[in-house]
Amino acid sequence: MASVRLPFPTLPSLLLVAAALAASGARAAPPEPGDPLAPVIVTASREPEPASSALVPTIVIDREAIERSPGADLGDLLRFNAGIDVVRSGGPGQVTSLFLRGTNSNHTVVLVDGVRINPGTFGVPSIQNLPPEFVDHIEVVKGPRSTLYGSDAIGGVINIITRTPVDNGFDVVAGGGRYDTRETAASAHAAGEAGSLAASASWEESAGYPTQLGDPADRGFRDVSVSAAGRTQIQGLELGARVWGARGNSQYYDPYSVPTGQDQNFRDSVLSVDAGGQLSEALHTRLLVAQVVDDLRQAQSPDFETTRRTSFDWQNSAHLAGQQLTFGGLLTRENARSSVFGTDFDVDTRCDTWYVEDRATVGRHHLMGALGWTHHETFGDHATWNAEYGYSAGASTLLTASFGTAFRAPDSTDRYGFAGNPALKPESARNLELGLRQRLSTHQQLTLAAFENRIDDLIRYVAMPTVENPYAGVNENVARARIRGLEAAWEYVDADWQARASASRQDPVDRSDGSTLLRRARASATLSLARRLGTQQVGLDALASGRRSDIDLLGNPTTDGGYTLLNLFWQSNLGGGLSAQARLENALDKRYEVASGYLTMRRGLFASLRYDFR
Repeated sequence: MASVRLPFPTLPSLLLVAAALAASGARAAPPEPGDPLAPVIVTASREPEPASSALVPTIVIDREAIERSPGADLGDLLRFNAGIDVVRSGGPGQVTSLFLRGTNSNHTVVLVDGVRINPGTFGVPSIQNLPPEFVDHIEVVKGPRSTLYGSDAIGGVINIITRTPVDNGFDVVAGGGRYDTRETAASAHAAGEAGSLAASASWEESAGYPTQLGDPADRGFRDVSVSAAGRTQIQGLELGARVWGARGNSQYYDPYSVPTGQDQNFRDSVLSVDAGGQLSEALHTRLLVAQVVDDLRQAQSPDFETTRRTSFDWQNSAHLAGQQLTFGGLLTRENARSSVFGTDFDVDTRCDTWYVEDRATVGRHHLMGALGWTHHETFGDHATWNAEYGYSAGASTLLTASFGTAFRAPDSTDRYGFAGNPALKPESARNLELGLRQRLSTHQQLTLAAFENRIDDLIRYVAMPTVENPYAGVNENVARARIRGLEAAWEYVDADWQARASASRQDPVDRSDGSTLLRRARASATLSLARRLGTQQVGLDALASGRRSDIDLLGNPTTDGGYTLLNLFWQSNLGGGLSAQARLENALDKRYEVASGYLTMRRGLFASLRYDFR
């Protein structure tokens, strides 16, 4: 696929498009409760709101889309949305990195039910270890959110919401496919006036395929996960608890070791309890206490990386004279330990974030302002803010403008791991964005966004080879980035059809040397179609990605070619609670790389049977 050459839009060009659409006279009805084009989200402002009312771009991947994707992991679900580059270092279970809107892979906060799972060592969360079967939906919020979520939220926030019981029943799914992939999962749930309970278990195993060019063998993956959740209410006090845990093993290729076959054992868990209730007619409070464990250990050596984090998330919501005020604090206590490449550290870190957010609607005007203050015991105080404005130009048109700042505190590996530098400074970002959300009819809507994100003091590894050590180097705050982009998305939903098309054009530039930031496409486009035919559903997912700058396995500059992926799916309700799903991945059997030298999946068929008893 040739690289895409498009004239790069300026921010004012979006206003011209917005004005033309606003003046077009389209007057669709405002969204109704349960509108599939306006699902309720909580991540953008920490408060429930229709996605169509959010003043920043959001993406929601719902449960129906997840069930249409047997054999997929969370990375596969996310990458079929333009502007999200997903890079997996090989096959199933390998390290998966997310580049949201051209920012670095450690510039996105990833949450599970509102609890941060980014490790304190390398800041890339292990989303490949969370089974999609446990997930109800995924919310993606683009743009800076450090004000509400603290460090790392430069590119945005991804919140993975696990399934919550709303009735009584159980379901079982079993499936498999190419590369000797096998998966089984079961869940039971009950809900009533006293509350709700749910429990799930999942087992997944794959023989995989060679992870790199020159790899002589398949590299497998195994994951056993369990989860449980419960909620109740006692005299107005809302109580809840959730737990998710995963254990497994992933194999990989290390050409510098003998033998070249390596594997690592992982353990991930999130345990949270929460309590909340109305303190008065206008004021609601909630406290969420959580513990996260991210543990990775090599089988052939004593190397390991471990993060243990306890967090206290206190949130208050007040409705005052047409305004909604949200304020609270997020306090974390973290221990990060590592022994990698002969470098050991054991670091305790305390980080506290306090925030206040005010939202108000005055006639056609929608306003949001937020201030955040973070105290990091190593890097001191850091203030961030967000200011967002929306104008309703008629019943179906929303014009938005937003400004915001964000930061990322260097993690423990940046400071004390290989090439560590305790003198590093936090990375900081400033983002400007203009947007349009146009309801074209009852069943379809169009969204546009143009943004510019400037990031200073980016941390980069600077090589300083010596005769004694040709791999010597140090992490330094030497880079600056400017990411400009234009995004567009169109959705159509009715009783028989579901369609979504999205496109992204971005220019992620390292301003220190003028180069393009690695492993993120300048242009991408996606298309998803689903058609109901009686008791069956068929459809496709397509992704076209442009070329990307990269470095090869020896560290030399290179370019990954553009590629086009096509996935086909079929789903059928067989009656009596039984359904079947099948998905043909990479139907065109394309050879492509998302990371130079690392192999990707060829054409593969995956199928499953599901029994759902309610």
